[in-house]
Amino acid sequence: MISREEYIRLSLELNLFFARIAKEHAIFIEGAFTPKDADLAREADMLKNQFEMLLAETISLSNGVVSRASVESGEFVTPHTLAAERATQFYTGIPINFRLTQMEEGLAGNSGNLASPLLEGRVFNLNNRAIVLATALINFKTKILSNVLACRLFTLNYPLLLDHILREAKLYLRTLNRLQNRESVGSANELAGQEIFWNRIMGEHALFIRGLLDPTEGELINTANDFGNEFAELTRKAIAASEQAALLPGMTRESIDATAGIRDFKNAGTEGLLNCSIKAIAVPLLGDHVLREANHYLRILRQGSGGRSDTDGSGRRCGSRANRQTDTETRICG
Repeated sequence: MISREEYIRLSLELNLFFARIAKEHAIFIEGAFTPKDADLAREADMLKNQFEMLLAETISLSNGVVSRASVESGEFVTPHTLAAERATQFYTGIPINFRLTQMEEGLAGNSGNLASPLLEGRVFNLNNRAIVLATALINFKTKILSNVLACRLFTLNYPLLLDHILREAKLYLRTLNRLQNRESVGSANELAGQEIFWNRIMGEHALFIRGLLDPTEGELINTANDFGNEFAELTRKAIAASEQAALLPGMTRESIDATAGIRDFKNAGTEGLLNCSIKAIAVPLLGDHVLREANHYLRILRQGSGGRSDTDGSGRRCGSRANRQTDTETRICG
């Protein structure tokens, strides 16, 4: 049983991260439909709007309440988020609420105990609404994926990507339900399971990046492929570590190093999409989206390993293998 303070903080941090992720999933789904499926696009846009409202309420409750580590991690917004949203709205015509990002850029972490029964009640109601929305999003994604696999629907999204974002939505829902039952989430004892889940996610990100790059971007394609192979192996190791606790510390160190590397690669890719130096069939918001997921996973790993840091103070690991791959990446650390 977690305390009131933990319940409030963990709930708000979860919704700050996943409500934004979910509304961006709706954007990516909406933008990938053909004109024939305008009704499905409208349904995705409706879900986007509902998650934006949920995120707005979460932000209003979070200032001075969530942890400094979560605010500083770059999992809620990055220095690229606002520019990525503006560019993606320009490219797709899908309206995006930029004000939410501007609000989150000013979010402050907690320096004391600000929990109260009133805030607990508001967070409880927020989580219940998030459960309803997450369930609706899961049902929508399941319908789309099933129809794509049965050749009843065409979308520009890979079937694996649809399955990937469905798994993330299910994790969101499971965690919301656990918090509503006052169960502990994200503890060190659960680190192996987190590594299995997120190493697989990071590996799939690498494969999506590889598949969205222009065929002329050979070096970037090779780097993405290398990351895909690395995280596939790390997923296998994480499964082994879940059965042999003695393997977990070394496994976590490997996951931190690999995730910091792909985080740098994603940062470079997002900058390249924004400044038009990388050729790809991906909107900049997708780059920022997967960057934030890497930042989120790094916070989980560092908390589980005692808070180890490997950055240069700006959220980037200069001199990493990923940053030495291409001219685009080299520009990041000069």
